[in-house]
Amino acid sequence: MRIYDIIEKKRFGNALTEEEIRFFVNGYAAGEIYDYQISALLMAICINGMNDSETAVLTDAMAKSGDMLDLSRFGANTVDKHSTGGVGDKTTLIVAPIAASLGCNVVKLSGRGLGHTGGTIDKLESIPGFRTELDNAEFMAIAEKCGLSVCGAGANIAPADKKLYALRDVTATVESIPLIVSSIMSKKLAGGAKNIVLDVKTGSGAFMKTLESSRELANRMVAIGKLSNKNISAVITNMDKPLGYCVGNALEVAEAVSLLRNNQSDGDLYNICVTLSSEMVSLSKNIPIDEAVLLVKDAIESGKAYECFKSWISLQGGDVSVFDDLDSFVNAKYISCIKAEKDCYITSVNASEVGVSAMMLGAGRASKLDSIDYSAGIVLHRRVGDRVKKGDIIAELRSSSVSDHTAAKNRCLGAITFSQEKPSDELLIYDIIR
Repeated sequence: MRIYDIIEKKRFGNALTEEEIRFFVNGYAAGEIYDYQISALLMAICINGMNDSETAVLTDAMAKSGDMLDLSRFGANTVDKHSTGGVGDKTTLIVAPIAASLGCNVVKLSGRGLGHTGGTIDKLESIPGFRTELDNAEFMAIAEKCGLSVCGAGANIAPADKKLYALRDVTATVESIPLIVSSIMSKKLAGGAKNIVLDVKTGSGAFMKTLESSRELANRMVAIGKLSNKNISAVITNMDKPLGYCVGNALEVAEAVSLLRNNQSDGDLYNICVTLSSEMVSLSKNIPIDEAVLLVKDAIESGKAYECFKSWISLQGGDVSVFDDLDSFVNAKYISCIKAEKDCYITSVNASEVGVSAMMLGAGRASKLDSIDYSAGIVLHRRVGDRVKKGDIIAELRSSSVSDHTAAKNRCLGAITFSQEKPSDELLIYDIIR
């Protein structure tokens, strides 16, 4: 078998066989096929696509190029949740303990943020003492004790995907649905969960900017999940504006704690978390979605989910006493405000631009080598649709490493549009594909 023939076959739009796909994935992972050859193949795939069968094989081959977690000790109720990335997206911190408190097993590998999107691992590391690097035995033992464990994905989880993604990033082949699907789903397969819930973001702060492309991605991932013998659903959610009120690591942890303490019973963050965790519980426990929703809301209201959260954080070394005084936990050295210049309505808040503003304050990374200021971020005191008066605080910018907020403030202000007319309500959840 020759990589030349495989490139030529896909260049003419023909479907690749399972043997051909595994040949190029394994050969590239082993260093036996050159970058320039795989670059040509990736471009051919980007132009001509792959069908579901091809994509399923590609996903499986990438997953099996490295370690595969064995979660058989937990039975069939293991469940994972994946978000395609957004701004203010702290849902894992909320939905994972909700699901675990209801008897699901959430054994999850998560990543760091890059650019304007945040990462769960960075958020968790803002908690003093919390350990995100665990050996396999400890990782599993924690999940056995409280139903939940989260750590960073090791270097040998889907290593073929890491090599392929690095090449896609420099060859203009990132935006290919089958390549995106296989990249995401290979890590989910390697994670070992039987049940998977996908949060597919769409809008200005998401990777997929249009509802059409997000729906195509969601449908393809659900199809690949089914072909891989997983129970799977995808929730398509709005990321035109930041999720919740806070953007930034410690700030988002504090907002998650507040919700788990039952201090929110409405709003976009609460409603998305109820939807996602209900999907997790429904799939994992094989119960109707309406029944799962009632269980999820009770887990929040009764405090059961928050107790599970504290147990999990403590078992991974985190100091839960910091949650006794959230103001101290999110304390930042430098604080500045954006105020309304006139009486008006807020008509939109561009999520991507707010994310970049938070990154400029130190909350995110422009490159993988950048350090994080855990106290940095933005608190949105007013949301889309709110009426503000001149002088009202719209947003608060916070940091401990950046003393001059001028550039970030100007960027954040530019992300907000105003009008004398109240905007119409936007959908929060566009679709659920099961």
